[in-house]
Amino acid sequence: MEAYKQEFIEFMVDCQVLKFGEFTLKSGRKSPFFMNAGGYVTGSQLMGLGEYYAKAIHNTYGDDFDVLFGPAYKGIPISVVTAIAYSKLYGKEVRYCSDRKEEKDHGADKGSFLGSKLKDGDRVIMIEDVTTSGKSMEETVPKVKGAADVEIVGLMVSLDRCEKGLGGEKRALEEVQEKYGFAANAIVSMTDVIEHLYNKPYNGQVLINDELKAAIDAYYEQYGA
Repeated sequence: MEAYKQEFIEFMVDCQVLKFGEFTLKSGRKSPFFMNAGGYVTGSQLMGLGEYYAKAIHNTYGDDFDVLFGPAYKGIPISVVTAIAYSKLYGKEVRYCSDRKEEKDHGADKGSFLGSKLKDGDRVIMIEDVTTSGKSMEETVPKVKGAADVEIVGLMVSLDRCEKGLGGEKRALEEVQEKYGFAANAIVSMTDVIEHLYNKPYNGQVLINDELKAAIDAYYEQYGA
């Protein structure tokens, strides 16, 4: 596993974004782990988050793209901080764009989008916080494709939960890739998280012990892909 992935797992734990216990997800599933990207709230946390996304995008997709698109709401700050980090780390200026939940009908920036307008020929990388079922792409991809003649290069999320997508068989990221024809990747997967933290002390505490590992295994027997 690359060093930045190990560091990112510890970064999520330090920011209290990745938690272990018992949680009820939006889907109604009872999960022994939870990732909440809304937990990044300070300047240093957001700066770090943007740099991890930038490194993952650079390593996965290279630098041949023009726009980072982050769906509202959590994708908005992620796309902004990643654009900043890309300029800092790689000297490349990329634009950010996000959609609005409600269309703005006044002012110079009226319309359905924030940030840069999408233009014909733009190469776009989609950014999300986490993908559980892939449902959000059903709303986002048509918006992006409908705004201009763009090419979506790929999707980057922070954590692949490794769960079944809407089809009920394959991982959500695999379904996104097959349905829309662009690559879908994550900075880290739950497989990476388990490998890095299982029965290994971090800051004097074992976060994934045998009991929690058994709960995760049971969860994946039902929902894993």
